[in-house]
Amino acid sequence: MQTGILAFGGYVPRARLQRQVIAAAHSWFTPALKGLGRGERAMANWNEDSITMAVEAGRDCLGGQGSSGLDAVIMGSTSYPFKDRQNAGVVADALTLGSDLMTLDIGGSQRAGTSALMAALQLGGSALVVSAEKRRTKPGNPLELTTGDAAAAFHVGQGDVVACYLGGASRAVDLVDHFRGENGEFDYTWEERWVRDEGYLKIVPDTVAKALQNAGVTIDQVSTFCFPVPSARIASAVARKVGLAPEALADNLQGSCGEAGASHPLVMLAHTLDNADPGDIILVVGFGQGSDALLFQVTDAIRGQQGKGGITGCLKQGYREENYHKFLAFNQLIEMEQGIRSEVDKNTGLTTLYRNKDMVQGLIGGRCTSCNTKQFPKSNICANPECGRFDSQVPEPFADKSAALNSFTGDGLTFSPNPPHYYGMVQFEGGGRLMSDITDVTPDAELKIGMSMRMVFRVKDYDHQRGFRRYFWIATPA
Repeated sequence: MQTGILAFGGYVPRARLQRQVIAAAHSWFTPALKGLGRGERAMANWNEDSITMAVEAGRDCLGGQGSSGLDAVIMGSTSYPFKDRQNAGVVADALTLGSDLMTLDIGGSQRAGTSALMAALQLGGSALVVSAEKRRTKPGNPLELTTGDAAAAFHVGQGDVVACYLGGASRAVDLVDHFRGENGEFDYTWEERWVRDEGYLKIVPDTVAKALQNAGVTIDQVSTFCFPVPSARIASAVARKVGLAPEALADNLQGSCGEAGASHPLVMLAHTLDNADPGDIILVVGFGQGSDALLFQVTDAIRGQQGKGGITGCLKQGYREENYHKFLAFNQLIEMEQGIRSEVDKNTGLTTLYRNKDMVQGLIGGRCTSCNTKQFPKSNICANPECGRFDSQVPEPFADKSAALNSFTGDGLTFSPNPPHYYGMVQFEGGGRLMSDITDVTPDAELKIGMSMRMVFRVKDYDHQRGFRRYFWIATPA
């Protein structure tokens, strides 16, 4: 029985900030930024973070919420919302994967994504690997233009795999190309040429050579090389050093997404699998204080996974965003006057959150066993006036149900980080309704009564005073 990738998925936010507006804002001080002002970068909404994006990638991978037989959820990121709360545990809760599994956060390096994937493959069993990044950079830093927000997810284990794991290797080398200290907000980066010559061109080839040896593969058998670096020149130089033609390099998505940090090797792998052919051998490398290299061979089962959405589908759904100040506000890079309506205490009752976490984080409602009426939230009394039975409800998941918009309002008076505040009544197929916030209302998407909606896991609000954030499920146009 083969070990490898059983399913894969990905997520890229819809908004694509045009790099030219970033360059135009800062070129008075750093004219060289104009050279990076081509293309666009993925821009997460104000209510998205690495957890919410990981959940979306996980849903895309698993085909929705819930999956039987998972032994672990492993997450890799350097932009976790919580330093001391297991972020992978929140992802597992949102995906309603149950509590009989191991959850693990891996961070501290730009190769956290590949390390998470490698750890899952070496642990054995059935695991969901998710990796997502929403990194903050100083305004005017070149990273502001070259990075982007994205996520990828892989279900790994034994069975009818879409990509068989052939082997890999890992090297730990404390070459500090950049760092972020304990209390640092932003990365401090070092000189690019030194990183290229001493880092990429020396560390990666040795790791690749060891991975090829462990996998019993020769370099001429490799079809695609996923190497997550924004510079095409550096990627080409590394490809030549390991013995590959530049044509073997996978699209680094720099023109349409940007480099998504620790998750980018896995984002590139998911994108490559979207268009791979059976028999292809894919080399994936993660770099950061050393490097990881993993080799996969695509199987005939890939045909059943392609075309369902993934990174390719997300890239097609983007819309142009040219408001640079919105980007700064969404990432708390400027302090805006938000008005007195924003001045409320958002302290979260942790006991209440725990008692209601299935409802809040899993969007679990109820179904009456007597009359089959579905309702959200679940209660002790059936909402059907012709039934009204007590204690007759069993849990009923709503997050993956098809829905339609019954009514909506665009409120310009209520506080919202992205006004106006849209909300409305959502009717679920098969029964049940919810008065829900509405998010990702794009400039070209007009809300209409009866339009299809889907639920997404997002940040409900931020408690900046205590450093906490609450999550809930919000409606968005399907």
